[in-house]
This record gives sequence, structure tokens and C-alpha cells, in this order.
Amino acid sequence: MYDLVVIGGGPAGLSAGVYAARANLKTLIIEKGLPGGQMQNTMEVENYTGIKTILGPELSESMRAHADYLGVEIKMTDVASIDMKSQPKVVQTSDGDIEAKAVLIATGAAPRKLGVPGEDKLSGRGVSWCAVCDGAFFKNKKIAVIGGGDSAIEEGTFLTRFGESVTVIHRRDKLRAQPILQQRAFSSEKMDFIWNHTVVEIFGEKKVTGIKIKHVDTGEEQTLDMDGVFIYIGFDPMTSFITDKEILDAEGYVLTDDDMRTSIPGVFAAGDVRPKGLRQIITAASDGAIAAMSAYHFIESLSDTEREAVSAQTKN
Repeated sequence: MYDLVVIGGGPAGLSAGVYAARANLKTLIIEKGLPGGQMQNTMEVENYTGIKTILGPELSESMRAHADYLGVEIKMTDVASIDMKSQPKVVQTSDGDIEAKAVLIATGAAPRKLGVPGEDKLSGRGVSWCAVCDGAFFKNKKIAVIGGGDSAIEEGTFLTRFGESVTVIHRRDKLRAQPILQQRAFSSEKMDFIWNHTVVEIFGEKKVTGIKIKHVDTGEEQTLDMDGVFIYIGFDPMTSFITDKEILDAEGYVLTDDDMRTSIPGVFAAGDVRPKGLRQIITAASDGAIAAMSAYHFIESLSDTEREAVSAQTKN
């Protein structure tokens, strides 16, 4: 029996573990991969307050070490489902069931990939899904932005602060972004647009050197010299294991209030698994801290009857 089970070992989950442990909660973090989440795939982090620059894996290890120091348990396994409405909650994993007084969902959201040759190989070496994270590495470089929605155009406009040029490549003949974002983009001298094309390959050995694009109607292909490729074709929240759809929005993100509470008592969510405007390490870590303290207050509010029921189940 745990006080709090955190599903996901990224910055939100690790931060929650630290705060929960400091509140004297018996805490378990469940992670199916390496602790750190997407930080493990980030070459350098330059915008985490108080740290001028740090490698993503190094920051991951530092966060994990902090949680370890405070006695947080970390278990490597897959979560199949959660019985959210029981008390205690039951987390069903590949290694058996785990019971907890409260559950925090911090599984994050994965940026959608193009699925083309060179994308995975050059990830972190010119291929990116975050302009705020990596834009400064492309000063005076040729940058391609893939997509036509709000994120693509907003992030593309941001990249004009650094790049020599920013070329937006979109599979349609018009943008889907908000009109005000389009206006800013079209008025930028550094931005140009290639319509009705998709990216079919990314070139480079140690870093990106170019891309191949194809016209969606004619099938005609051409290659372009590029130093960076920023992909904005959407995110997929990692919530397939959640069967209680009442806590999810239409896109599968977990809905919470400002205290990270879902509509089900004792179930919380933090980080990129929530619908939010800015997905950064620091915002995820902040969510995790808030969620852990909300879980603490929930556990403290359990009635004597509920505490006795939990205690009896633990003994059995």
C-alpha cells in the first residue's frame, strides 16, 4: 500500500515524487522507460531557471537522484489500467496490482512524428519539436518548419529571431493557424511558405543537411538545403490506459483544475498530459509540485472509516 502512486517518471512525476516524499508520503513512481521522459532525448537545456546549460540526460539523472535521496521508490513497468473509483485506488501493471490512497497521472504527451527516413536518426541533431528549447542553436541557419496550425506558425515566427530563414512547409494550400498568427508570419521578411507539399526524407549524417519534399497532387519531388527541421503536426497524450473517459477531453488530455485535481477524488494529473499552452520542463515540474501537495491534502482529508478500510485491505 502506497500513499501516492505517480504514473510517469518525467519532470512532472519526479518533481511530484520529491514534494510527496518531503510531505512524508510513501510514494512510488512507475515509469516504463528511462526516468526523465523527453529530457532523455534533449541534447541541451538552456532555459531551466538557475541552470545556465545542462544536458537533458544529466538533468534527468539529477532529478532522479533527488527523488532517490528522499526515499521515493521507482518501478520500471507498464501500466495497463487504473481502478480510479475504488478506495484505495488500484493500478494494474505488467507486474501485478498496486494499491494507493491517491494516484497522479504524469505520463506526458508525445509529439507526433513524420515517420520518414532520417527523422529518428537526426533527432536532437537538427530535428526538433520545440523551438523554445532549441531555437538558439540555429543562429543564422536555414530552418524548415513542418505544419500549418497555431503551434507551427507561432513557433516558426519565434524561430525568425535566430534563423537566417524559416521555410514553412504545409500539406495544404492555406494555414489552419489563427488569423493574427498568420498575419505576423506573412509580414515577416524571414519567413516563406511552400504549399501542398509533405516531407518524405531528412538528410544528414551527424546533423541535418537537407530535406526531400513531395507535392501532394503531382508527386513531384525536390530537395532543399536545410540546417534544422522543426516538426509541428500535433501531440498525442499518453493516456491509452485510462478507461474512465470522463476525465479526458476530446483529444485525450486529462482535465484538471488549477490544483491538478481531476473530477474523480484522489486522482490527479500533472505535466504535458494536461491541455496547456506551454509544454516545458519547468512547467511540468511546477505541475508536479502542485499535484503532490493536492494529493497530500486529499489523503489527510480521508475519513477515519476510509483509513480503517485502507488499513484492513493492507493487512489482508
